[in-house]
Formats: sequence, C-alpha cells, structure tokens
Amino acid sequence: SELIKPYLGSKYKVTEVPKSLIFYMSKHSGPVNEIQWCPVLEQSHMLLSASMDKTVKVMAVLPRAIEPAGCQSCSVGLVRCSAGIHRYFPGLSLTGISHGKQIFSSKTEFRISALKFHPTESNVFICGGFSPEVKAWDLRTSKVLRVYKAAVQQTLDILFLPEGREFLTSTDAVSRDSADRTIVAWDFQSAAKISNQIFHERYTCPSLSLHPKESVFVAQTNGNYLALFSAQRPYRINKKKRYEGHKVEGFAVGCEFSPDGTLLVTGSSDGKVFFYNYHTSRIIRTLSAHKEACVSATFHPVLPSLLATCDWAGEIKIWQ
Repeated sequence: SELIKPYLGSKYKVTEVPKSLIFYMSKHSGPVNEIQWCPVLEQSHMLLSASMDKTVKVMAVLPRAIEPAGCQSCSVGLVRCSAGIHRYFPGLSLTGISHGKQIFSSKTEFRISALKFHPTESNVFICGGFSPEVKAWDLRTSKVLRVYKAAVQQTLDILFLPEGREFLTSTDAVSRDSADRTIVAWDFQSAAKISNQIFHERYTCPSLSLHPKESVFVAQTNGNYLALFSAQRPYRINKKKRYEGHKVEGFAVGCEFSPDGTLLVTGSSDGKVFFYNYHTSRIIRTLSAHKEACVSATFHPVLPSLLATCDWAGEIKIWQ
C-alpha cells in the first residue's frame, strides 16, 4: 500500500485516542470473533477477520475498498497471521493469502480456540482448545514438536513472552474452591510447567496481551477488569493497578496495548471501546463503537492512532 510505505522506515509516533469513524463494513452475516492487521508490515493494509458465519476474510481496507477473500466450512474462532510467512490460520488449515489455496492441513482430535506463532521461529506455532493438552507444531514437517499437558478442559488464550523461551496459557480451570491453573507459565523447549500459581481470583481470563516495551502483561478477566502482571518469574500481579469500567460478561473480549505502550484498549460487552492510561490505569475515553458486544479492538502496527473494531453483529469499523 502506498499509504503505508512512508511509515515503514520511521519511528512510531505517540498514539492518540481515535475520534472519528473513517470506514465501516458489514461483510459478515454472523458474529465476528476476532480481527487482526497483517503483522507483515509491508502487507499491513490487509485486515483479517474470523466469524461465526463460517468464513475467514482477508480485506484490503487501506486505502481502497474492501476485497474479501477466503472461506472455510466451519465457524472460525481465531485468525493468526505469521510475521514470517504471508498466511493465515483458520483452525489447523494453512491457506495462502495471495492464491487462496490450502497449503497445510492437519486433523485434530479437539476444537481449537487459541493459536499463536512463535515470535522468532516463524515456522512454529502453538495451539490449544477443548483439550487437556497444548501442542507445538512445525510447518516444515507438519508434525507435532511438543505436547504441553495442561490438565484442563479448555485453553482460552496463549501468549509468548519476550524471545519466546516461555509462554503463558489462560484456561477455564476455575472452581469455587480453587483458581490455580487459571494462568499457567510454560518453558517452550522442555515443555515443563513453570508456574500455575499466577492468578488467584475466581475468574477466567479470555485474553492476554504483552506490553511492547516493558516486561509486563495484562489479562482480561470475567470479573470486568484487566489485571496487570510481571512478565518475569514469578509473574507477580500488580495489586496497585487494575483497569476497571468495561464489561466482559462471558464474551471473549480482547485487549491490547497501543504500539507505543502508553494506552491499553479493550472492547466491552455493551458495544463500547475503553481506552486506559497504562501508567495511571484511569479511563481516558470511551468510544460508543457498536450496538452489539465489541469483542476485538486492535491498533494498526504502522499507521499511528488507526484502530479497527468488530462486534457480535458482524460489523467491522476503522477509526482514527
């Protein structure tokens, strides 16, 4: 995209809270579970979306009109684009964006609900779902590299920590008596469990996000707040900071930091988008973005203050 080229060699500027709706599309007939800008910066004019209408769409939204492409035969709960290979993942099916043909496919014995590529090894990814196990796959061999035995019913999200030596999984392992294993830390190479005593509140955490500059991460909780943790052992929770005000109410609401790390953005089950000051944990502004639950809000990796949002009604909006 000619619009992106001038920004590729320059330093990312300070993120401002988006104010105006500049693009609107309603190309999905079912809830949009997740959206993501293609992390290959030269290709980041493309927005990827996954929906319960059984389609994955790749849309060229900058600077021209939408060009939807791609389709799958089952409802899709996640989209992941590798920064090293121009591809996207609906479940365990690898499809080339340019030609739309399937490159890799593998049967799994469980439904996948979380998938992340390794930050430095672009041919390796980890996936989990409705299974007591999390698995690492190698695209070059189409084989499982390692199995991480989590002993839970479902993995909700996966987050690699800096350099990819360790990663976190959030799970549904919450009961009235115990909240251990809600967030579990793993050693990537040995598959050893480092810690399962990270978060002790009686809430599940549907999404995790790593700060782009500091060694911290946040966890979205079904207690209607974002919790802040150290990304270094022993991954202690910051009891002085809690980001409250938005609503989760059982939806898999995503959260993320702005590329410069100053803002924390999250969707809300009431259709709003909340912007928090990362340092003070105060709400800077709320955006009445959608009528249905807003489950994903994501900043563009190159263009400053450009935000994409989606909702449970199948709408996708771009703000600046």
